[in-house]
Amino acid sequence: VDSISSITADELAYINKKEPINILDVRKESEYNSEHIENAINTPLDYLETSINAVNKDKTYYVHCRSGYRSMVFVSILKSKGYKNLIDIQGGINAIKTNGTFQITEYVAPTTLL
Repeated sequence: VDSISSITADELAYINKKEPINILDVRKESEYNSEHIENAINTPLDYLETSINAVNKDKTYYVHCRSGYRSMVFVSILKSKGYKNLIDIQGGINAIKTNGTFQITEYVAPTTLL
């Protein structure tokens, strides 16, 4: 039996004040381009085979999507492939934005990115 570590946006903010962190955004590229946490790495779940190349097994990553479903799937799949240092952020970017601690890029309507 294995488990997935999960933290709240408030816990993430507390950790970020103490040390640099690595954030993976597993939303689609269009969602990421529309709005994302500054310095987050876009590793879309729907392109997992190429996204996995951006993840170093020796580093700890905090993983989010929009609300929490895709990030759990992403972490689960990578854990099955031997990745151990992945932590899900409960509530995804919605919770992170509500927290207000992280720098978020200015919102761009996805239709203007076409």
